[in-house]
Amino acid sequence: MTINYDKLPEHMRAVMQRYMEGGLHPGGFLFAVLTNNLMEAFHRADDVNGARLEDYVRFLYWEAPIDSFGSAEKVQAWIKQGGLSGSSEKQAKTAS
Repeated sequence: MTINYDKLPEHMRAVMQRYMEGGLHPGGFLFAVLTNNLMEAFHRADDVNGARLEDYVRFLYWEAPIDSFGSAEKVQAWIKQGGLSGSSEKQAKTAS
């Protein structure tokens, strides 16, 4: 799966990529975005991220795997599995 991070603010692309591909904890603002907590996301956002919350919604809708966002439980599970790399390893083990 190829994810296009260009829809996100430049200073947040690597953080989101590490979360999506490696399951690394994204930090407070992105955790709030990923868990669908708008109030917390807005509270934690810097000026750029606050103005671009809509871009995060579009990114999640069009680019992100459905299992990677939506609730705290889904985000914690994504982190635990190791993101896309953990998902790939799991599929490879199942196929063998």
